[in-house]
Amino acid sequence: MSFNEIEESLTLLKKNWSIDPILENFMLGKISDVSDKQIKIKDVIFHLPYLNSEKKFILWKCFWPDCHNCCERQGRLPLTSDDLITIGKGLKYQKTSDFIKNETLTVTYNEPGPSGQMTTMTTINLKRKIDENESEDGTHIKCRFLNDEGGCSMHPDRPGVCYLYPFSTWLENEKGKPRIHATYQFTGDCPGFYLSDYTDEMKKEFQEYSEIIYQYNMASTRTNREGFGSVNFS
Repeated sequence: MSFNEIEESLTLLKKNWSIDPILENFMLGKISDVSDKQIKIKDVIFHLPYLNSEKKFILWKCFWPDCHNCCERQGRLPLTSDDLITIGKGLKYQKTSDFIKNETLTVTYNEPGPSGQMTTMTTINLKRKIDENESEDGTHIKCRFLNDEGGCSMHPDRPGVCYLYPFSTWLENEKGKPRIHATYQFTGDCPGFYLSDYTDEMKKEFQEYSEIIYQYNMASTRTNREGFGSVNFS
């Protein structure tokens, strides 16, 4: 996302939430003295921003059900092969191929990788609205499965990527061994980020998300292996 898009999202967010001005400046790229602090929880290495000038970590907690901005301003919902089966059955499809034809879009897009390289992704994405088309991919759209109470109408069978937010994750080969990494997505849509002297306050979230992130990476790897998606680095 560009800083202009993040600024737009923050402007909307501040209508209902109080945002720390230090965090706002960080998300807008106005704070550059930042260190990458790594915490290994089970099989996942979490990369946390540490603001050296403030001597603070950026931590996170979810404010659901008071907030469901991640569903109100959904950008993309790539599906794993597990999602295709589970969600397809939930929507009463007998054949996965029919579910893919009627309820999804296959798109190719570029994302910057963790080491600065460009990553080209091809994924099967759940349509966030019935008539979503390829030109709307990556834009903010309210998810059609968000109910009037602010919950997901397909929970707990919602897409695996939904469980990840606000984290992004990637898999690297380190000395012949797979290593899973995770860091935050700073889209400007989430009010849950805060500053702290210590990381202990996020112990529960780290434990919970280490399992979610690990399982998602395994599902994504199977998805690419089974030919439902692809990842290329350049």
